[in-house]
Amino acid sequence: MSDRVTHVGGCHCGDVRFEVVAPRDITAVRCNCSICRMSGFEHLFVAKENFRLLTEWDALSLYRFNTGVARHYFCKRCGVKSFYVPRSHPDGYSIHVQCLRPDTLGSVQYESFDGADWEGHIGSLRARKSD
Repeated sequence: MSDRVTHVGGCHCGDVRFEVVAPRDITAVRCNCSICRMSGFEHLFVAKENFRLLTEWDALSLYRFNTGVARHYFCKRCGVKSFYVPRSHPDGYSIHVQCLRPDTLGSVQYESFDGADWEGHIGSLRARKSD
């Protein structure tokens, strides 16, 4: 029996909604890079095929910085970043764990990633498989 479920998530106001197929019990990553530290983003990495946006992309605003590889999407109305395309996993998504409805989550374990020294530690994060 599979422990994979369909989680539903989105932004604060509800204008952005999505589904993601991932384990019921997840391991999330806490990063201390500048944007994650400031926003409190907790990562659940998923493959592209396990993510489905339920609303229109035009409900989102795009922000890029530094290398421009990561695509940070924010709700145009409430400003919450519930998911984005990370530089470390450009063929997938990183879901903000706190933006998932809790009814399908079992347990959440946390690992730390030293994103403040991204170049020195990215190998360990890239080696991590997407759910």
